[in-house]
Amino acid sequence: MKERNHAFDFLCGICIIRMIFLHVTNSCGFGQESWWVPIMDWSYYFMSFFFFKAGYFNKTVAGDSKEFIKKKFKQLMVPYFVWGFIGNIIYFFFVWFILDPKNVFVKQVSIDHIWKSSQFYGNIPCWFLFSFFQSYIIAHLIAKVPPLLRIPIPEVLRWHSHRTVLNFKIHWFILLFPFVSFWLWQQDNPLWFSLNNMFIGIYLFYLGRLWHFLMEKLGKTITVSLSMIMLLAYVYLNATYGGKYTMSDNRWEGDFFVVTFSITFVLCGLSGLLLNMNLPRIPVLNYIGQHSMVFFVAHYPIMMLYKLIRSANVKTLRGHWDDYTILLLVIFGFCFLLVPYVEKIPWLSGRFKKK
Repeated sequence: MKERNHAFDFLCGICIIRMIFLHVTNSCGFGQESWWVPIMDWSYYFMSFFFFKAGYFNKTVAGDSKEFIKKKFKQLMVPYFVWGFIGNIIYFFFVWFILDPKNVFVKQVSIDHIWKSSQFYGNIPCWFLFSFFQSYIIAHLIAKVPPLLRIPIPEVLRWHSHRTVLNFKIHWFILLFPFVSFWLWQQDNPLWFSLNNMFIGIYLFYLGRLWHFLMEKLGKTITVSLSMIMLLAYVYLNATYGGKYTMSDNRWEGDFFVVTFSITFVLCGLSGLLLNMNLPRIPVLNYIGQHSMVFFVAHYPIMMLYKLIRSANVKTLRGHWDDYTILLLVIFGFCFLLVPYVEKIPWLSGRFKKK
């Protein structure tokens, strides 16, 4: 049995911790503090990493369309609806029955919130599962494109292969997808159901697949050297020009080319370097990375429940370090407890048994 490489579990763990800290920090009113802003400026690409990782480990998106869509729907969309429903129950129970009408949480809500942003009241991060599902489906449809170019192989070059023709599907148009996401942002993100960020999601997915292919061809020494060069390029671009991309609402800040190259360099550079370092397993961090789905879907309802209970007592979390500390402990504590139970229930975890 092949030994598990802990690099991606390590990166997933950092991504999940960063996401939870982001939501708690914003909820407690520290989002614009001088100690937090630099963290965001240097880690904005972490949600993009999950699309990159999916492409890196994906062997194929081909096969029967009906079965493929059914499989991905069960893995991603079932938890999307279930955890969105859980978040709604928590949110609207407090808003309608507990909170005073003048409370800050009581606001005009409408059902179009779901399809305009693919988010749910009480569990906003669910947008990610919907975008993930769409990216897989589009990648599957792209794989269905028949060969668009056939190039005969000269006889003198056939010594290493019995093939007489090279077939190219010409998927280079995927390189244009970040431009589409950027253009949609300039148009005030007019598409519904998170389709605005889906295009860069596809780009990141195929970037992961391409990087995996190149790493196998280049070998360890060249990969490590190239990865370090790309990481240095990312540091230079981000330090000199800045800018960032927020995937949840497809928001671009700064120069488009700088941000796109920065995301590309840092994702390839980090993964290429860490995958070749033989990282040891870091118990807590890698555990979170291995069970990232549970932490992702469960942390926000827990945070909202704590926040709404405090709000019902006419309290606010803003500027309170005690609430900040307690909330982090509560979220991580409950998520660790929930892992074995959630993962046993397919419609909560998306872990349905394979036929």
